[in-house]
Amino acid sequence: MSIPGYVDLQINGYFGVDFSDPALTEEMFLRTADRIFESGTALFLPTIVTSPKEVYLRNLSVIRKAAETHGLLKQIPGVHLEGPFISPEPGAVGAHNPAFVLKPDCAFFNEIMDRSEGYVKILTVAAEAEGVDALIRLAVSRGVVVSCGHQLADTEQIFAAAAAGAKLLTHLGNGCPNMINRHRNIIWTGMACDDLTAMIITDGHHLPGELVKCILRAKGAENVIVTSDAAPIAGLPPGRYRTLGNEVVLEPDGLLRCLDKDCLAGSSACMKDCVKFLSSLGILTDEEIEMVSYSNPLRMIGCSL
Repeated sequence: MSIPGYVDLQINGYFGVDFSDPALTEEMFLRTADRIFESGTALFLPTIVTSPKEVYLRNLSVIRKAAETHGLLKQIPGVHLEGPFISPEPGAVGAHNPAFVLKPDCAFFNEIMDRSEGYVKILTVAAEAEGVDALIRLAVSRGVVVSCGHQLADTEQIFAAAAAGAKLLTHLGNGCPNMINRHRNIIWTGMACDDLTAMIITDGHHLPGELVKCILRAKGAENVIVTSDAAPIAGLPPGRYRTLGNEVVLEPDGLLRCLDKDCLAGSSACMKDCVKFLSSLGILTDEEIEMVSYSNPLRMIGCSL
């Protein structure tokens, strides 16, 4: 590997530590960060999923202080907020708690940014949410990359979000209902919208290899970013757990599924695992693999290593 490590723009936790845990401490976060770096990831964005307001305000401060105090702001340059401005509808909401979903709220977003000293790099929103265009424009004006995901948006709404300044699609092909219209759906529209780069989870469970190939062919390697979407129990042995507010089972093959919802609950993979599966498909050259797992995500958030 000619790069210093992988870049992961979406990781919810690792080895039993949840970045959305209201009891998260600096020590817990730093211990987990060390594990993530040891796994081959050189830079990552801790991801806070849809949570009560106070969790965003508290945990952003905890994470930023830990990174700043220990000289890790280059390796942990900000946080990915995956919510709370997503769809509360079954299927689209995925493993997130719909009770914590909020309508786009510019005042609350400004409070998050002000309290965290701008420590947000990515914000995931549902493109169909009422008032989302104003929130997108605000976030972009404050240096945040906006991604569309966990949504039921139609073609017009997704293209409108891109026109307002959105640049990404959060785990394209996931965070959507299992049953969708065969022609008019968010997967096809996401592939067709040239202004949106697709983040995809290539752990071997979230997307079949043939869909990964179609996304790469539609977007081109220069417009695709691999993320792990690692759940807080990633790295732990198979078994039954409670994570991200859900009762889940981690199967021996790495599949992580909710027991009470017909959906996945994040992945049990690290970036190294995702790159290994992607490489096994024989779709991309070594240079393109490095592009989707290193240079593309760095460029998207305006960082370097």
